[in-house]
Amino acid sequence: MNQPTDFLMLDSGCCFGEPRLKDPNYQDFFTFIDVYDLPEHDLSPYKCLVITGLIDQELLYRQKDKIRRFLDEKKVLVFSGNLFLPWLPGGSRFVPKQIRSHADYEVRIAKEHPIFAGVETYDMTYNKGVAGFFARGHHPLPEGAEVLLTLPGGEPITYIDRTSTKGTILVHAGNDLFGYNHPGKSTGRIAVQLTKWVRDEYRQLQQLQEGGAYV
Repeated sequence: MNQPTDFLMLDSGCCFGEPRLKDPNYQDFFTFIDVYDLPEHDLSPYKCLVITGLIDQELLYRQKDKIRRFLDEKKVLVFSGNLFLPWLPGGSRFVPKQIRSHADYEVRIAKEHPIFAGVETYDMTYNKGVAGFFARGHHPLPEGAEVLLTLPGGEPITYIDRTSTKGTILVHAGNDLFGYNHPGKSTGRIAVQLTKWVRDEYRQLQQLQEGGAYV
């Protein structure tokens, strides 16, 4: 068996996940497992658990205690998708955006953050002139969440939750953020910057004592 990496991604088996499995940019630091192997898989070697949309959330709900234990070991979870079952600590059911115009999908920056540094909101909103690929709704926030991106009505489409567990949860109400790694658009910066942020966040979590003080 290959040596575990820092990042573990659950493979949904969907065709939309195949490009990530075959992308050489991820082979050195990502481990991929079938989501149905999660119940028996040891999560202890990993720093970050990556879960994308089109995953079997019924199974994740049955494994919610295991996911919680992973986070309470001061680790990081990145979820991109639409929640409809309460398997994610602090998470709420996805709320679709009521659309009257393509402008309702426009992405806005709520807070400058290293993950989206240098990324143009136009490039997040539009893909080949079509809006709505980046996010089509939001998740209501857990208490104390840090909002990074919103839709025009202030709906939080990307947030960080450091209060629901002893770890850190990044929730994005859209497609896999690690998929934004292609040159030619400013969104190609997201995957690399997200990877660095996860590593930095994990390092800070491990330095924290109980009660929130740094060692």
